[in-house]
Amino acid sequence: MLTRPFAGGARSWAVGTALAAGLVLSACSSSGGSGGGTTAAAGGGGTGSASGSTSSITVVTRSGPLGNYLTDGSGKTLYMFASDTPTKSTCTGSCLSFWPPLDGKATAGSGVTASQLGTITGTNGAAQVTYAGHPLYYYAADKKPGDVKGQGSNQSGALWWILTPSGAPIESTAPAGGGGGY
Repeated sequence: MLTRPFAGGARSWAVGTALAAGLVLSACSSSGGSGGGTTAAAGGGGTGSASGSTSSITVVTRSGPLGNYLTDGSGKTLYMFASDTPTKSTCTGSCLSFWPPLDGKATAGSGVTASQLGTITGTNGAAQVTYAGHPLYYYAADKKPGDVKGQGSNQSGALWWILTPSGAPIESTAPAGGGGGY
C-alpha cells in the first residue's frame, strides 16, 4: 500500500495546536460561574478588585477589640487614610503595595448604611469605594479576617484608621473599654 505524507505538515499541526489551546483557555475562562469577585492586590479576601473588575463588593461591619468597624464581606478590615479627601485618594506608588484600594462597586451589607457608600477614581485609575467620604483600603499585612495590624499606622505621610458604621475613624489602638493591649 502506498502512503502519502501528511499534506499539512508542521503548519497544520501548529494551527491545530493553537485551536486546541484556544478552546482550553475559553473553557477555563467561562467556567466557575460568577467567581465571587476578584482579589485585591494584597489578598483582599476575594471581594476587592486589583484588575478593574466591576464585580460587586459587600461592605459589612464586624465587632472586635476596638469596637464595631467596616470590613469586606469576607471579614477583611477596611481602612481610611487621614490625608485623603472625599474626592481624592493620596496613596500612590509604593503606598499602593502596602495599602491596596478597595476597587469596584460596593453594596451595603449588615450594619452598613447604603447611602454612605460611593466611589471615586482612585490613583490606580479604577473606581475606588468610599464610605462617608473616606476612600477605602486594605492593609497588606492583614492576612485573616479580623486582623487590624494597620490600625494607627503612620505610613506614607499620615495615619491609617478603621471606620465605625457611622463613618467616623476609630482613632485608638487600645481595645474598646480601655483594657490592656490586644
